[in-house]
Amino acid sequence: QVRLVESGGGLVQAGGSLRLSCVFSGQTLDYYAVGWFRQAPGKEREGVLCMSVGGGTTTYVDSVKGRFTISRDNARNTVYLQMNSLKPEDRAVYYCAAGTAAGTWCASDADEFDSWGQGAQVTVFS
Repeated sequence: QVRLVESGGGLVQAGGSLRLSCVFSGQTLDYYAVGWFRQAPGKEREGVLCMSVGGGTTTYVDSVKGRFTISRDNARNTVYLQMNSLKPEDRAVYYCAAGTAAGTWCASDADEFDSWGQGAQVTVFS
């Protein structure tokens, strides 16, 4: 069974950057599509970005396009979320999630993913 552990959250001023890491253990990252989700206070969890097994990426939230980037280092079994030009509205708990699907599969629906990290709090102040 795969286990995901996130790190890198914190408090940052608007316009700043953070990088979240999601380390896989128990299984190799090579066979998983990985999504980053976020849940703001009082809101539903939403899919932000996804990277397929094949390396293709999809951004589901228009407001993060050009600011957030997902990447993976299979040798380190780690997925990253680089967040630049952060805004107060980016404040949320961010989760990484893994889905067992081959090829170009990605999704923004949390129900499509099998395993989840514990979440990392990101707070942006103006």
